[in-house]
Amino acid sequence: MSTLFTNARLIDPEGGSDTPGMVLVQNGRIAAVEKNVTDPDQLFRARNIRSEDVTHIDCGGKCLAPGIVDIGVKVCEPGERHKESYKSAGLAAAAGGVTTIVTRPDTAPAIDSPETLEFVTRRAQADAPVNVLPMAALTKGREGREMTEIGFLMDAGAVAFSDCDHVVSNTKVFQRALTYARSCGALVIAHPQEPVLSKGAAATSGKFAALYGLPAVSPMAERMGLDRDIALLEMTGAKYHADQITTARALPALERAKANGLDITAGTSIHHLTLNELDVAGYRSFFKVKPPLRSEDDRLAVVEAVRSGLIDIISSMHTPQDEESKRLPFEEAAAGAVALETLLPAALRLYHAELLDLPTLFRAMALNPARRLGLESGRLAAGAPADLVLFDADVPFVLDRFKLRSKSQNTPYDGQRVQGRVEATYVAGEPVYRRD
Repeated sequence: MSTLFTNARLIDPEGGSDTPGMVLVQNGRIAAVEKNVTDPDQLFRARNIRSEDVTHIDCGGKCLAPGIVDIGVKVCEPGERHKESYKSAGLAAAAGGVTTIVTRPDTAPAIDSPETLEFVTRRAQADAPVNVLPMAALTKGREGREMTEIGFLMDAGAVAFSDCDHVVSNTKVFQRALTYARSCGALVIAHPQEPVLSKGAAATSGKFAALYGLPAVSPMAERMGLDRDIALLEMTGAKYHADQITTARALPALERAKANGLDITAGTSIHHLTLNELDVAGYRSFFKVKPPLRSEDDRLAVVEAVRSGLIDIISSMHTPQDEESKRLPFEEAAAGAVALETLLPAALRLYHAELLDLPTLFRAMALNPARRLGLESGRLAAGAPADLVLFDADVPFVLDRFKLRSKSQNTPYDGQRVQGRVEATYVAGEPVYRRD
């Protein structure tokens, strides 16, 4: 029942440290974290443990970190199982070092009733090797007209409420939903965007979009959507998370809201941290995401916001789309990209570019999302669940989308050279993935 990870490079997002050491796991939880200690006998003597009773795993100097907690994963059950199932998403997550996926309710039909939520919960428990926590829709059918039964859905296991990219444009409906969510202690996750300005947009407005003749949206649409939501938070006092902040224009409003003591956090996607609007050159629809990719200045501003802690969470925003949905003219192609397996290698681009260190990355990918959802995971500390990822931060490889475990393979990183690969993933101390 005991496993000792030795010769590891420990990435501790809570302590902000990157040090050599070892981790002892017992009964699915971390029993001890020993930094700057290389002799296992020292630990065994202190805990009165026999070496022969412990499974030893030599990490070979590779990085050992808390498993990633990924908020905003789309699994296409019910309705579009051919794009992604809980089994394929779970395997992809495990291969990507993601130990907990928080699933979106933008399915067909939407997850807006306790019965639908119970169905996906049972399917996830049966098929996925990683932890799965479901979100539920904030309004029925994600139509923005009538709020769902938030209390009943929380009782059925919903950890947050969101209409995803369907912005609740009726301010009175959104205000009532926030008020009710506050009374239940529920977290509302919103997509800050002015819905009329952003409707039909395929790119961010500017010279590049004009040159390519693409319908575009101003970065101010995100700022306007966030300003409205912040005003409603001041009215209601609800718990709120902005799923994707992608522009420099929105950051001052977010900073003021936090300074004013509102219960607000913000996330961004790995695509907006590592790609920019120029990547859609040639009308490559695998680079079409929502919101659209931004300017390089916006990208760097958002990276800095993650470094400073203004933006709390990095997510994959995993959105499977089949070939028929993507192999269309850019304007007509479906938005979204798969990212469960590419989240960590893409994030390590920021590390190798010396923009973010590893503890900061795992603060945003593991610790902060776990804290926002009230989970015990996301920490490399005694007592925490032994949800761990072992990865080599430096090994280079060329990403081949056809080797991804997701049913859909719509990744913008196909054919690109990346650096950093998952070696093994553990959930409650048990291996759910080992690289061949």
